[in-house]
Amino acid sequence: MSIDKSLRRKNSLVRARNVLTRGERIKVLQDEERWPDGRSPFNLPKVRVIKIVVKKVKKVKDEEGAEAEGATAAAPGEKKGADKGAEKKGGKK
Repeated sequence: MSIDKSLRRKNSLVRARNVLTRGERIKVLQDEERWPDGRSPFNLPKVRVIKIVVKKVKKVKDEEGAEAEGATAAAPGEKKGADKGAEKKGGKK
């Protein structure tokens, strides 16, 4: 059974697909200049499907920024702790 148009999601076919339609295969063949004019649209040669992988660059930069902020926040804390330790050692002597 088919799904009613009102129930169908608009972006359902946005994801990468393994199989291309006949029209999409002909378009790829034309782009690769492997499609002679007047050829039958049946018995088409295989066409490689290229999947585009989108890297999440923003999250990596955010994590690096958070790590850098954490390191700078920890560094002053370490210095203060080192100063306190020196003061305590000096006070005991």
